Amino acid sequence: MGSTIDLALPALKTKPKFIFFTDFDGTITQQDSNDFMTDNLGFGQALRKKGNEDVLFGRRTFRDSFRDMLDSINTPFDQCIEILLKNITLDPGFKEFFEWARENNMPIVVLSGGMEPIIRALLAHMLGKEAADTLQIVSNDVAPREGKSINEEGGWQIVYHDDSGFGHDKSLEIRPYARLPAEQRPTLFYAGDGVSDLSAAKETDLLFAKAGRDLVTYCEKERVPFKTFQNFSDILATVKEIVAGRITVKQAATGRD
Repeated sequence: MGSTIDLALPALKTKPKFIFFTDFDGTITQQDSNDFMTDNLGFGQALRKKGNEDVLFGRRTFRDSFRDMLDSINTPFDQCIEILLKNITLDPGFKEFFEWARENNMPIVVLSGGMEPIIRALLAHMLGKEAADTLQIVSNDVAPREGKSINEEGGWQIVYHDDSGFGHDKSLEIRPYARLPAEQRPTLFYAGDGVSDLSAAKETDLLFAKAGRDLVTYCEKERVPFKTFQNFSDILATVKEIVAGRITVKQAATGRD
C-alpha cells in the first residue's frame, strides 16, 4: 500500500512532514521567462498585460490567453533559451532555501504553467545540473508545429499538461496530498505570483503570494488567506518558524505585510 502511494505521490518518498510546492516564473526567478519572451520577442507588454487582466477577472481562460502570448513569438526555440539564459535571474534567497529544504527533508515540487525544457535549462544554469535534477517538475511541454522543427522560425508550440482552462491545473497535483489521512498528511506550502497560480491558491495549508503581483489581488478578492513575500529569504524565515513549532500556518497567514 505504502509503495503504491509513494509511486503516485513522489514527494512522499522520504516521508516528509512538510512539502513545498512552488511556481517557477517570477517566483523562483526574478523575471517571468514567458513574459520576457512575449514582451521582447512577441506581441509586447501592453497586450500581455491586457490578457493577464482578462484572466484575473474571469473574462478569458489562462489557457487561451497564454497560448496567444506564446503564438506571437516566432523566434526559434533554441534561440529563445539562449536569450533567457542571459536575462533571467534566480531569486536571491532561493539557493539558501533550496539547500535548507534538502537538509531538512522538505521536498520542493515545481508546478509551472511554463514549459519544462525552459525550466530545466534555467535551473541547471542557475543551480547547477546536479542540484536542478533533484527537483520534481510538473509543467507544460513544447512540440514542433506540423512540418517544422522547434529550432526554426515559427516552429514550436506549447503542449498543455491537461485539458483544463488553465492548461496546467496545479490543484490536481496538490489535492492527492491534501486528501491523505491525517496521520500520513504533511503540511503543504505553496508559493506563487500570478494568474497561472490561481488554480493552486486554495489548495495548501499556507500560501505565499509575491508582494505587488496579481496573486495578491486575487487572494484579497476571493478572501483566500495568504502571506506576502519579497523573496525566498522571507519564505525561509516563516517556514523555519512553522517547522520549529513557534507559529502555526494560520498565524503565519497575515496577508499584506
